[in-house]
Amino acid sequence: MERIILRDPTLIPPFAEPARELRILNKPLWLLQRDLLKVYGKKATEIDHLAEVADIPAHDERLIYRDNLFFNAELINTFIQEARARGTPAQIAFKATNPATGQKGDPSIERHATQLSRHIRREGDYYVADLYYLPAGSNDLSQAQPLVIDTLSHEMGYYRIPSYMAHKGDLTYQIPIRAFVSIESWLHVLMANVLMGVFSWAAALDVRMSKARLHNILRWTAEDWRLFPGKIAFALKAFWEKINPLEEQWRNHFLASRALVKVGKRCSIDPTAIIHGPTVIGDDVYIGPGVVIANSYIGNNVNIMQGSQIMLSVVSDRCFLPFNAGLFMTTLMENSMVAQNSTLQLCVVGRNTFIGANNVFTDFNLQGEPIKVIHEGVPVEVNMPVLGSAVGHNVKLGSGFVIYPGRMIESNAVIIFDNEQNLIRKTVAGHDLNDIDEATGEPRRIIYHWPNVYYDPARPDVNSPSEGDSPVRMSSLRSNQSAGNGRLPDHISASQRL
Repeated sequence: MERIILRDPTLIPPFAEPARELRILNKPLWLLQRDLLKVYGKKATEIDHLAEVADIPAHDERLIYRDNLFFNAELINTFIQEARARGTPAQIAFKATNPATGQKGDPSIERHATQLSRHIRREGDYYVADLYYLPAGSNDLSQAQPLVIDTLSHEMGYYRIPSYMAHKGDLTYQIPIRAFVSIESWLHVLMANVLMGVFSWAAALDVRMSKARLHNILRWTAEDWRLFPGKIAFALKAFWEKINPLEEQWRNHFLASRALVKVGKRCSIDPTAIIHGPTVIGDDVYIGPGVVIANSYIGNNVNIMQGSQIMLSVVSDRCFLPFNAGLFMTTLMENSMVAQNSTLQLCVVGRNTFIGANNVFTDFNLQGEPIKVIHEGVPVEVNMPVLGSAVGHNVKLGSGFVIYPGRMIESNAVIIFDNEQNLIRKTVAGHDLNDIDEATGEPRRIIYHWPNVYYDPARPDVNSPSEGDSPVRMSSLRSNQSAGNGRLPDHISASQRL
Protein backbone atom coordinates (compact mmCIF):
# COMPACT_ATOMS: atom_id res chain seq x y z
CA MET A 1 0.00 0.00 0.00
CA GLU A 2 1.23 3.48 -0.90
CA ARG A 3 0.61 6.39 1.45
CA ILE A 4 -0.24 9.78 -0.05
CA ILE A 5 0.06 12.55 2.52
CA LEU A 6 -1.83 15.80 2.05
CA ARG A 7 0.23 18.57 3.65
CA ASP A 8 -1.63 21.08 5.82
CA PRO A 9 0.53 24.20 6.37
CA THR A 10 -1.79 25.82 8.93
CA LEU A 11 0.16 27.02 11.96
CA ILE A 12 -1.38 26.02 15.28
CA PRO A 13 -1.28 28.78 17.92
CA PRO A 14 0.33 29.25 20.38
CA PHE A 15 3.00 26.91 19.00
CA ALA A 16 3.42 28.60 15.57
CA GLU A 17 3.97 25.19 13.94
CA PRO A 18 1.85 22.95 11.71
CA ALA A 19 0.08 20.10 13.43
CA ARG A 20 2.38 17.46 11.95
CA GLU A 21 5.29 18.78 14.07
CA LEU A 22 3.44 18.82 17.39
CA ARG A 23 3.89 16.01 19.90
CA ILE A 24 1.01 13.62 20.34
CA LEU A 25 1.61 10.83 22.87
CA ASN A 26 5.30 11.79 22.94
CA LYS A 27 5.83 11.60 19.17
CA PRO A 28 5.58 14.23 16.42
CA LEU A 29 2.25 13.63 14.69
CA TRP A 30 3.90 12.74 11.37
CA LEU A 31 5.96 10.05 13.09
CA LEU A 32 2.97 8.70 14.98
CA GLN A 33 1.08 8.36 11.68
CA ARG A 34 4.02 6.69 9.98
CA ASP A 35 4.52 4.16 12.79
CA LEU A 36 0.84 3.20 12.77
CA LEU A 37 0.82 2.68 8.99
CA LYS A 38 4.22 1.08 8.38
CA VAL A 39 2.70 -2.40 8.59
CA TYR A 40 0.79 -1.59 5.38
CA GLY A 41 3.79 -0.30 3.41
CA LYS A 42 6.68 2.14 3.55
CA LYS A 43 6.25 4.06 0.31
CA ALA A 44 4.94 7.61 0.79
CA THR A 45 4.32 10.64 -1.41
CA GLU A 46 3.49 14.14 -0.17
CA ILE A 47 1.13 16.47 -2.02
CA ASP A 48 -0.30 19.97 -1.49
CA HIS A 49 -3.72 19.47 -3.10
CA LEU A 50 -6.05 16.48 -3.43
CA ALA A 51 -6.27 17.10 -7.19
CA GLU A 52 -2.66 15.87 -7.47
CA VAL A 53 -3.78 12.32 -6.63
CA ALA A 54 -5.05 11.87 -10.20
CA ASP A 55 -1.52 12.43 -11.55
CA ILE A 56 0.07 9.64 -9.48
CA PRO A 57 0.17 6.20 -11.18
CA ALA A 58 -2.30 3.84 -9.53
CA HIS A 59 -0.25 0.64 -9.51
CA ASP A 60 -0.99 -0.23 -5.87
CA GLU A 61 -3.79 0.37 -3.42
CA ARG A 62 -3.42 3.72 -1.71
CA LEU A 63 -4.27 5.47 1.51
CA ILE A 64 -4.65 9.25 1.25
CA TYR A 65 -4.79 11.31 4.43
CA ARG A 66 -4.30 14.87 5.64
CA ASP A 67 -1.22 15.23 7.81
CA ASN A 68 -3.05 16.96 10.68
CA LEU A 69 -5.26 13.95 11.42
CA PHE A 70 -4.84 12.02 14.64
CA PHE A 71 -6.12 8.46 14.64
CA ASN A 72 -5.23 5.42 16.67
CA ALA A 73 -4.54 1.86 15.56
CA GLU A 74 -8.07 0.68 16.30
CA LEU A 75 -9.59 3.24 13.96
CA ILE A 76 -7.17 3.06 11.04
CA ASN A 77 -7.06 -0.75 11.05
CA THR A 78 -10.86 -0.91 11.03
CA PHE A 79 -11.08 1.60 8.18
CA ILE A 80 -8.52 -0.19 6.00
CA GLN A 81 -10.00 -3.64 6.64
CA GLU A 82 -13.55 -2.56 5.81
CA ALA A 83 -12.41 -0.55 2.77
CA ARG A 84 -10.49 -3.54 1.43
CA ALA A 85 -13.50 -5.77 1.99
CA ARG A 86 -15.66 -3.35 0.04
CA GLY A 87 -13.08 -3.15 -2.77
CA THR A 88 -14.18 0.30 -4.00
CA PRO A 89 -12.93 3.86 -3.30
CA ALA A 90 -13.91 4.93 0.21
CA GLN A 91 -13.84 8.04 2.37
CA ILE A 92 -14.01 7.89 6.15
CA ALA A 93 -17.36 8.99 7.57
CA PHE A 94 -19.16 9.13 10.90
CA LYS A 95 -22.86 9.27 11.65
CA ALA A 96 -24.44 12.70 12.20
CA THR A 97 -27.59 13.29 14.21
CA ASN A 98 -30.70 13.68 12.08
CA PRO A 99 -33.92 14.25 14.07
CA ALA A 100 -36.04 13.79 10.94
CA THR A 101 -34.92 10.20 10.46
CA GLY A 102 -34.11 9.44 14.09
CA GLN A 103 -30.47 8.76 13.31
CA LYS A 104 -28.16 9.31 16.26
CA GLY A 105 -24.76 10.81 15.63
CA ASP A 106 -21.42 9.46 16.81
CA PRO A 107 -21.08 10.91 20.34
CA SER A 108 -17.29 11.33 20.34
CA ILE A 109 -17.25 13.03 16.94
CA GLU A 110 -20.20 15.32 17.57
CA ARG A 111 -19.33 16.34 21.10
CA HIS A 112 -15.56 16.70 20.79
CA ALA A 113 -13.98 16.25 17.36
CA THR A 114 -16.18 18.71 15.44
CA GLN A 115 -15.46 21.60 17.81
CA LEU A 116 -13.41 24.32 16.04
CA SER A 117 -12.92 21.95 13.09
CA ARG A 118 -13.22 22.76 9.37
CA HIS A 119 -11.76 19.49 8.11
CA ILE A 120 -14.31 17.27 9.84
CA ARG A 121 -17.32 18.57 7.94
CA ARG A 122 -20.93 17.55 7.62
CA GLU A 123 -22.23 16.24 4.32
CA GLY A 124 -25.82 15.05 4.52
CA ASP A 125 -26.23 12.48 7.26
CA TYR A 126 -22.50 12.06 7.81
CA TYR A 127 -19.38 13.81 8.97
CA VAL A 128 -16.49 13.22 6.56
CA ALA A 129 -12.78 13.99 6.62
CA ASP A 130 -9.78 13.77 4.29
CA LEU A 131 -8.96 10.10 4.79
CA TYR A 132 -9.46 7.98 1.67
CA TYR A 133 -8.81 4.47 0.43
CA LEU A 134 -8.30 3.77 -3.29
CA PRO A 135 -7.91 0.21 -4.56
CA ALA A 136 -5.23 -0.56 -7.16
CA GLY A 137 -6.03 0.93 -10.53
CA SER A 138 -8.23 3.71 -9.18
CA ASN A 139 -7.17 7.34 -8.86
CA ASP A 140 -10.51 9.21 -8.91
CA LEU A 141 -11.38 10.53 -5.45
CA SER A 142 -14.78 11.70 -6.69
CA GLN A 143 -15.83 8.03 -6.78
CA ALA A 144 -15.12 7.58 -3.06
CA GLN A 145 -18.23 6.67 -1.08
CA PRO A 146 -18.66 7.29 2.66
CA LEU A 147 -17.48 4.39 4.78
CA VAL A 148 -19.08 4.84 8.20
CA ILE A 149 -16.88 3.96 11.15
CA ASP A 150 -18.26 3.64 14.67
CA THR A 151 -15.81 5.11 17.20
CA LEU A 152 -17.32 2.88 19.92
CA SER A 153 -17.72 5.87 22.20
CA HIS A 154 -18.09 5.39 25.97
CA GLU A 155 -19.20 7.96 28.51
CA MET A 156 -16.53 8.34 31.17
CA GLY A 157 -15.64 11.02 33.69
CA TYR A 158 -16.59 12.24 37.13
CA TYR A 159 -20.01 11.85 38.67
CA ARG A 160 -21.81 13.49 41.57
CA ILE A 161 -19.63 16.58 41.62
CA PRO A 162 -21.12 19.99 42.59
CA SER A 163 -23.86 20.82 40.12
CA TYR A 164 -22.51 24.31 39.45
CA MET A 165 -19.45 22.72 37.83
CA ALA A 166 -21.26 20.47 35.38
CA HIS A 167 -24.71 19.70 34.05
CA LYS A 168 -26.64 17.69 36.66
CA GLY A 169 -23.42 17.17 38.60
CA ASP A 170 -21.81 14.91 35.99
CA LEU A 171 -18.52 16.00 34.39
CA THR A 172 -18.27 13.46 31.59
CA TYR A 173 -16.64 12.96 28.21
CA GLN A 174 -17.39 10.72 25.23
CA ILE A 175 -14.24 8.61 25.06
CA PRO A 176 -13.74 6.63 21.82
CA ILE A 177 -12.11 3.24 21.44
CA ARG A 178 -11.43 4.19 17.82
CA ALA A 179 -10.05 7.71 18.11
CA PHE A 180 -10.17 10.38 15.42
CA VAL A 181 -9.66 14.16 15.46
CA SER A 182 -8.38 16.82 13.05
CA ILE A 183 -5.80 18.99 14.81
CA GLU A 184 -6.60 22.60 13.99
CA SER A 185 -6.34 24.18 17.46
CA TRP A 186 -4.46 23.64 20.69
CA LEU A 187 -7.77 22.28 21.99
CA HIS A 188 -7.42 19.40 19.51
CA VAL A 189 -3.87 18.76 20.75
CA LEU A 190 -5.34 18.33 24.22
CA MET A 191 -8.07 16.03 22.89
CA ALA A 192 -5.64 13.86 20.95
CA ASN A 193 -3.30 13.39 23.91
CA VAL A 194 -5.87 13.04 26.67
CA LEU A 195 -9.48 12.35 25.67
CA MET A 196 -8.53 10.25 22.64
CA GLY A 197 -5.12 9.18 23.92
CA VAL A 198 -4.54 8.06 27.51
CA PHE A 199 -8.25 8.31 28.42
CA SER A 200 -9.02 6.05 25.46
CA TRP A 201 -6.66 3.45 26.92
CA ALA A 202 -8.77 3.49 30.09
CA ALA A 203 -11.96 3.12 28.05
CA ALA A 204 -10.56 0.07 26.25
CA LEU A 205 -9.57 -1.48 29.58
CA ASP A 206 -13.00 -0.72 31.02
CA VAL A 207 -14.67 -2.46 28.09
CA ARG A 208 -12.50 -5.57 28.47
CA MET A 209 -13.06 -5.75 32.22
CA SER A 210 -16.84 -5.43 31.77
CA LYS A 211 -16.87 -8.59 29.66
CA ALA A 212 -16.96 -12.22 30.86
CA ARG A 213 -18.35 -11.48 34.32
CA LEU A 214 -19.32 -14.60 36.25
CA HIS A 215 -22.59 -13.23 37.62
CA ASN A 216 -24.13 -13.29 34.13
CA ILE A 217 -22.34 -16.34 32.71
CA LEU A 218 -25.61 -17.72 31.34
CA ARG A 219 -25.82 -14.75 28.98
CA TRP A 220 -22.21 -14.77 27.78
CA THR A 221 -21.57 -14.10 24.11
CA ALA A 222 -18.82 -15.58 21.97
CA GLU A 223 -16.68 -12.53 22.75
CA ASP A 224 -17.10 -13.12 26.50
CA TRP A 225 -15.85 -16.68 26.14
CA ARG A 226 -12.95 -15.46 24.00
CA LEU A 227 -11.88 -12.92 26.65
CA PHE A 228 -12.40 -15.18 29.67
CA PRO A 229 -9.04 -17.04 29.59
CA GLY A 230 -7.16 -13.76 29.30
CA LYS A 231 -9.01 -12.29 32.29
CA ILE A 232 -8.22 -15.35 34.40
CA ALA A 233 -4.53 -15.15 33.44
CA PHE A 234 -4.46 -11.43 34.23
CA ALA A 235 -6.05 -11.95 37.67
CA LEU A 236 -3.64 -14.76 38.59
CA LYS A 237 -0.56 -12.80 37.50
CA ALA A 238 -1.71 -9.67 39.35
CA PHE A 239 -2.34 -11.71 42.52
CA TRP A 240 1.10 -13.33 42.31
CA GLU A 241 2.80 -9.97 41.83
CA LYS A 242 1.02 -8.66 44.93
CA ILE A 243 2.10 -11.52 47.22
CA ASN A 244 5.54 -12.12 45.71
CA PRO A 245 8.09 -10.85 48.29
CA LEU A 246 10.65 -10.27 45.54
CA GLU A 247 8.37 -8.05 43.48
CA GLU A 248 8.76 -4.27 43.49
CA GLN A 249 6.89 -2.91 46.50
CA TRP A 250 4.84 -0.37 44.56
CA ARG A 251 3.22 -3.21 42.58
CA ASN A 252 0.81 -3.87 45.45
CA HIS A 253 -2.47 -3.40 43.57
CA PHE A 254 -3.92 -5.10 40.52
CA LEU A 255 -3.95 -1.69 38.75
CA ALA A 256 -0.17 -1.60 39.30
CA SER A 257 0.37 -5.02 37.70
CA ARG A 258 2.84 -5.52 34.87
CA ALA A 259 -0.03 -6.02 32.46
CA LEU A 260 -1.27 -2.46 33.10
CA VAL A 261 1.88 -0.52 34.03
CA LYS A 262 4.66 -0.91 31.45
CA VAL A 263 8.06 0.26 32.72
CA GLY A 264 11.12 0.79 30.52
CA LYS A 265 14.80 0.15 31.17
CA ARG A 266 17.00 1.60 33.93
CA CYS A 267 14.13 3.22 35.84
CA SER A 268 14.25 4.08 39.54
CA ILE A 269 10.86 4.02 41.26
CA ASP A 270 10.55 4.68 44.99
CA PRO A 271 8.65 1.94 46.91
CA THR A 272 6.20 4.54 48.27
CA ALA A 273 5.10 5.69 44.80
CA ILE A 274 1.58 4.81 43.65
CA ILE A 275 1.30 4.00 39.95
CA HIS A 276 -1.95 2.75 38.45
CA GLY A 277 -2.54 1.74 34.89
CA PRO A 278 -3.02 1.75 32.10
CA THR A 279 0.27 3.66 32.24
CA VAL A 280 3.42 3.59 30.12
CA ILE A 281 6.78 4.68 31.56
CA GLY A 282 9.81 5.07 29.28
CA ASP A 283 13.52 4.44 29.85
CA ASP A 284 15.79 6.15 32.40
CA VAL A 285 12.92 7.59 34.45
CA TYR A 286 13.18 8.60 38.12
CA ILE A 287 10.02 8.59 40.26
CA GLY A 288 10.46 9.85 43.82
CA PRO A 289 8.77 9.13 47.16
CA GLY A 290 5.03 9.68 47.41
CA VAL A 291 4.52 10.29 43.70
CA VAL A 292 1.06 9.38 42.37
CA ILE A 293 0.66 8.50 38.68
CA ALA A 294 -2.60 7.24 37.18
CA ASN A 295 -3.53 6.42 33.58
CA SER A 296 -0.69 8.44 32.02
CA TYR A 297 2.18 8.33 29.54
CA ILE A 298 5.69 9.15 30.81
CA GLY A 299 8.46 9.50 28.24
CA ASN A 300 12.20 8.81 28.44
CA ASN A 301 14.67 10.57 30.76
CA VAL A 302 11.91 12.10 32.89
CA ASN A 303 12.42 13.12 36.53
CA ILE A 304 9.37 13.24 38.80
CA MET A 305 10.27 14.30 42.32
CA GLN A 306 8.58 13.56 45.63
CA GLY A 307 4.94 14.31 46.13
CA SER A 308 4.13 15.11 42.50
CA GLN A 309 0.80 13.94 41.10
CA ILE A 310 0.08 13.07 37.48
CA MET A 311 -3.32 11.87 36.29
CA LEU A 312 -4.60 11.29 32.76
CA SER A 313 -1.61 13.19 31.40
CA VAL A 314 1.26 12.93 28.92
CA VAL A 315 4.78 13.87 30.03
CA SER A 316 7.18 13.79 27.08
CA ASP A 317 10.91 13.06 26.95
CA ARG A 318 13.36 14.93 29.20
CA CYS A 319 10.72 16.71 31.28
CA PHE A 320 11.31 17.58 34.94
CA LEU A 321 8.74 17.89 37.72
CA PRO A 322 10.18 19.01 41.09
CA PHE A 323 8.36 18.24 44.33
CA ASN A 324 4.60 18.67 44.60
CA ALA A 325 3.94 19.53 40.96
CA GLY A 326 0.46 18.59 39.77
CA LEU A 327 -0.80 17.62 36.31
CA PHE A 328 -4.40 16.63 35.57
CA MET A 329 -5.48 15.86 32.01
CA THR A 330 -2.47 17.84 30.78
CA THR A 331 0.23 17.29 28.18
CA LEU A 332 3.85 18.44 28.35
CA MET A 333 5.92 18.37 25.18
CA GLU A 334 9.60 17.50 25.35
CA ASN A 335 12.26 19.16 27.54
CA SER A 336 9.83 21.17 29.65
CA MET A 337 9.59 21.75 33.39
CA VAL A 338 6.76 22.42 35.83
CA ALA A 339 8.24 23.66 39.12
CA GLN A 340 7.12 22.91 42.65
CA ASN A 341 3.57 23.61 43.80
CA SER A 342 2.36 24.55 40.31
CA THR A 343 -0.91 22.99 39.19
CA LEU A 344 -1.97 22.49 35.58
CA GLN A 345 -5.42 21.15 34.69
CA LEU A 346 -6.52 20.44 31.10
CA CYS A 347 -3.51 22.32 29.72
CA VAL A 348 -1.04 21.94 26.85
CA VAL A 349 2.59 23.01 27.30
CA GLY A 350 5.02 23.23 24.38
CA ARG A 351 8.64 22.09 24.24
CA ASN A 352 11.58 23.74 26.02
CA THR A 353 9.20 25.59 28.32
CA PHE A 354 9.65 26.47 31.99
CA ILE A 355 6.65 26.89 34.30
CA GLY A 356 7.82 28.48 37.56
CA ALA A 357 6.77 27.62 41.10
CA ASN A 358 3.36 28.36 42.60
CA ASN A 359 1.50 28.98 39.36
CA VAL A 360 -2.17 28.03 39.05
CA PHE A 361 -3.82 27.34 35.71
CA THR A 362 -7.53 27.65 36.48
CA ASP A 363 -10.05 25.64 34.48
CA PHE A 364 -13.49 26.85 35.58
CA ASN A 365 -15.46 30.07 35.04
CA LEU A 366 -16.78 31.17 38.43
CA GLN A 367 -19.50 33.29 36.82
CA GLY A 368 -21.02 30.27 35.11
CA GLU A 369 -20.27 31.63 31.65
CA PRO A 370 -19.12 29.37 28.78
CA ILE A 371 -15.37 29.11 28.39
CA LYS A 372 -14.04 30.69 25.21
CA VAL A 373 -10.79 30.20 23.31
CA ILE A 374 -9.24 32.29 20.56
CA HIS A 375 -9.57 30.41 17.28
CA GLU A 376 -8.63 31.95 13.93
CA GLY A 377 -8.39 35.31 15.65
CA VAL A 378 -11.82 35.42 17.32
CA PRO A 379 -13.15 34.18 20.69
CA VAL A 380 -15.23 31.03 20.29
CA GLU A 381 -17.26 29.15 22.90
CA VAL A 382 -16.25 25.55 23.49
CA ASN A 383 -18.47 22.78 24.78
CA MET A 384 -16.30 22.01 27.80
CA PRO A 385 -17.33 23.10 31.32
CA VAL A 386 -13.71 22.93 32.48
CA LEU A 387 -10.68 23.81 30.37
CA GLY A 388 -7.18 25.05 31.12
CA SER A 389 -4.81 26.98 28.88
CA ALA A 390 -2.02 26.52 26.33
CA VAL A 391 1.63 27.58 26.61
CA GLY A 392 3.79 27.65 23.49
CA HIS A 393 7.39 26.60 22.83
CA ASN A 394 10.44 28.17 24.50
CA VAL A 395 8.41 30.03 27.13
CA LYS A 396 9.65 31.01 30.59
CA LEU A 397 6.85 31.76 33.03
CA GLY A 398 7.88 33.16 36.42
CA SER A 399 6.31 32.35 39.77
CA GLY A 400 3.03 33.42 41.28
CA PHE A 401 0.70 33.72 38.29
CA VAL A 402 -2.97 32.79 38.02
CA ILE A 403 -3.97 32.00 34.43
CA TYR A 404 -7.63 32.16 33.49
CA PRO A 405 -9.30 29.30 31.52
CA GLY A 406 -8.91 29.13 27.75
CA ARG A 407 -5.94 31.50 27.51
CA MET A 408 -2.81 31.17 25.37
CA ILE A 409 0.81 32.18 26.02
CA GLU A 410 2.52 32.27 22.65
CA SER A 411 5.95 30.84 21.88
CA ASN A 412 9.24 32.54 22.73
CA ALA A 413 7.88 34.66 25.60
CA VAL A 414 9.40 35.40 29.01
CA ILE A 415 6.87 36.52 31.64
CA ILE A 416 8.14 37.97 34.93
CA PHE A 417 5.83 38.71 37.85
CA ASP A 418 5.66 42.48 38.43
CA ASN A 419 3.03 43.51 40.97
CA GLU A 420 3.87 46.07 43.65
CA GLN A 421 1.27 44.64 46.02
CA ASN A 422 2.72 41.12 45.96
CA LEU A 423 6.37 41.51 44.97
CA ILE A 424 9.33 42.21 47.26
CA ARG A 425 11.99 43.92 45.14
CA LYS A 426 14.56 44.95 47.76
CA THR A 427 15.82 44.22 51.24
CA VAL A 428 13.06 44.85 53.79
CA ALA A 429 14.14 46.81 56.87
CA GLY A 430 13.57 45.21 60.26
CA HIS A 431 13.70 46.51 63.87
CA ASP A 432 16.24 46.57 66.68
CA LEU A 433 16.82 42.99 67.85
CA ASN A 434 17.23 44.15 71.49
CA ASP A 435 13.92 46.06 71.71
CA ILE A 436 11.69 43.86 73.89
CA ASP A 437 8.15 44.63 75.01
CA GLU A 438 8.37 44.39 78.82
CA ALA A 439 4.67 43.61 79.20
CA THR A 440 4.63 40.55 76.92
CA GLY A 441 8.28 39.58 76.68
CA GLU A 442 7.93 39.55 72.91
CA PRO A 443 10.29 41.42 70.59
CA ARG A 444 8.81 44.55 69.05
CA ARG A 445 8.46 44.27 65.29
CA ILE A 446 7.92 46.63 62.41
CA ILE A 447 4.63 45.82 60.65
CA TYR A 448 4.08 46.28 56.92
CA HIS A 449 0.85 46.39 54.98
CA TRP A 450 2.92 45.78 51.91
CA PRO A 451 4.43 47.85 50.39
CA ASN A 452 3.72 50.43 53.15
CA VAL A 453 4.75 50.62 56.81
CA TYR A 454 1.75 50.18 59.10
CA TYR A 455 3.51 50.26 62.50
CA ASP A 456 7.12 51.12 63.36
CA PRO A 457 8.27 50.87 67.01
CA ALA A 458 11.14 53.24 66.20
CA ARG A 459 8.72 56.05 65.23
CA PRO A 460 5.91 56.01 67.79
CA ASP A 461 4.99 59.57 66.79
CA VAL A 462 3.56 58.38 63.45
CA ASN A 463 2.11 55.02 64.56
CA SER A 464 -1.35 53.78 65.52
CA PRO A 465 -3.33 55.19 62.59
CA SER A 466 -7.03 55.60 63.13
CA GLU A 467 -9.50 53.32 61.41
CA GLY A 468 -9.73 54.26 57.77
CA ASP A 469 -6.33 55.96 57.69
CA SER A 470 -3.86 54.81 55.05
CA PRO A 471 -0.59 53.17 56.11
CA VAL A 472 2.48 55.40 56.01
CA ARG A 473 4.51 55.15 52.84
CA MET A 474 7.58 53.06 53.39
CA SER A 475 9.79 55.69 51.74
CA SER A 476 8.76 58.33 54.29
CA LEU A 477 10.19 56.45 57.26
CA ARG A 478 13.62 55.43 58.45
CA SER A 479 15.50 57.75 56.15
CA ASN A 480 17.51 59.10 59.11
CA GLN A 481 17.37 56.15 61.49
CA SER A 482 20.45 54.85 63.21
CA ALA A 483 21.61 51.26 62.90
CA GLY A 484 20.25 50.54 66.36
CA ASN A 485 16.76 51.52 65.27
CA GLY A 486 16.65 49.22 62.25
CA ARG A 487 18.82 50.98 59.62
CA LEU A 488 20.51 48.53 57.33
CA PRO A 489 24.02 47.80 58.62
CA ASP A 490 26.91 49.28 56.64
CA HIS A 491 28.18 45.82 55.63
CA ILE A 492 25.06 45.19 53.51
CA SER A 493 26.18 45.29 49.88
CA ALA A 494 24.71 47.53 47.25
CA SER A 495 23.11 44.57 45.48
CA GLN A 496 21.37 43.52 48.69
CA ARG A 497 19.96 47.03 49.12
CA LEU A 498 18.23 46.93 45.68
